[in-house]
Formats: sequence, structure tokens, C-alpha cells
Amino acid sequence: MKPHLIVLDLDGTLLTDQQQISAKTKKTLLQAKELGHQVMIATGRPYRASDLYYHELGLTTPIVNFNGAYVHHPKNVSWQHMHTPIDLSVVHDVVGSINSYEYENIIAEVKDDIYVHTEDDRILNIFNMGNPKITLGDLYTHLLENPTSLLIQANEANSVIIRDHLQAVHAEVIEHRRWGAPLHIIEIVRRGLNKAVGIAHVAKDLGIPRERIIAFGDEDNDLEMIEYAGLGVAMGNGIPSLKNIANEITATNNDDGIAKILIERLKLS
Repeated sequence: MKPHLIVLDLDGTLLTDQQQISAKTKKTLLQAKELGHQVMIATGRPYRASDLYYHELGLTTPIVNFNGAYVHHPKNVSWQHMHTPIDLSVVHDVVGSINSYEYENIIAEVKDDIYVHTEDDRILNIFNMGNPKITLGDLYTHLLENPTSLLIQANEANSVIIRDHLQAVHAEVIEHRRWGAPLHIIEIVRRGLNKAVGIAHVAKDLGIPRERIIAFGDEDNDLEMIEYAGLGVAMGNGIPSLKNIANEITATNNDDGIAKILIERLKLS
């Protein structure tokens, strides 16, 4: 069988609800690698919060972080990476325009550095993975370079209102996604970026055509990736809009949904 590129979202997909890779899924992925298939991660997380799983699977491929805003090769610094941040002027426009709405916090990330507008222990605990450099205080004062991503935290009802505003006012310069529960966070990256953009860059480098890409996801930041892949698979716990466009729907992230598809499609044991 010709080599396939297996693309894995992390939260709600590769990872169980306990933030672990199950034994069966891990075994299946390692077997696929042994047979010459390529395995990669495509996530909204920064690298510092995904490298644990990258190393656990012994990956040697590039990785897509920040939903395509940062595509790089952790084991090859000379690989042609892509870092496409948001222009600082756009960030100022967005932050200024949402001040009339109710939100809880704004966080900017520059690769692995974090800028938190308002000090909040819950936010700091979540973003502390990988021991990043954290700067607290007004973003207008402290954020002096173009960020990789911008995050807006608000309650569920206000998140919907703010996203409607972003779509109406800023759609020409940004893309925005929502995080799944328990935190209601809107993630913003530069216009035109998504996981599919990063995967296409990696697949071209690996010489694997689109029809031999198998991608797994569960949330709205996986929509373009699932549509782009030759075989786009929605997890059983995925959102309805993702299941509607997927080629297949598998079991949930807690029930080895990835392993089930790969065993069948790649004829693994």
C-alpha cells in the first residue's frame, strides 16, 4: 500500500477526555508508522502544549500549531516553516471594537510567549503548560509584536454575540473559531489560515497527494481539514456541522475512533 499521511487533531480526537492517548490508538498509529505511513498532528494548541504527544508517538514529521498560523518541524530547524501572525494594527482594531461587549479576558500568543490582559488564575493554569513566558497587563502597552493568535474569553451567550460582531466587522482580515467546553474562548488568527493550509504545505514536502491524506477531527477548527483530506473522518463526539461534511464518522475519542478507521482502511491487524 502506498504511504498515507495520517493527520490528527488533539483535543477530542487523538486525546481521550483524560488528555491521554489510549493504548489501542497508540499501538495502531505506531503500526501504521512501521508500515511506512506518515503521522502528523494538526492542532489549535501552541507547540509547547502539543510536544508531549508529538514525542510520545515518536513523530518525525512537521506539525501544524495555532490552526495553521505556525507550521514547523520540531526536529529539523532548516525545514521551511510558516509563521503567519496577525498584524498588530488589526489586533488593536479588534480589541478596541469589542470593548462595548462583555468579555472576561483577552490573551495574545506569540509562538510560545503569552500576554494576558487581566490576571486570572484559571487562565494562567490552562496556559501554563510548557512553562511559557507570561506577561500580565494591558495589551496595548505590553504586546509590541504581531501575535500568532488572539483569544477572547467570554461566557457562552456573549461569545455568540462577539463572533457575530467579528464576522460583520473584521471578516476581511481575520478568521475566528470557538473552543469546545468547558472554557468559552474565541480564537482568532490571520485571514486565510486554517489547518488545511498547513497540511497542504506538509503533504507537498512529503510527496503525498491529497487523496492519500486521512484526517481526524471533532470541532469547527477541523472543518477545512476534514473537507480537504481524501478521507475526512469526524469523531463520534464531533459537532454536527463536521459530521455533515465528513466522508466517514467513527467512534468517539474515548472509544478508539481513530484506531477503528485505520485498522479498516490501512488493513492493520
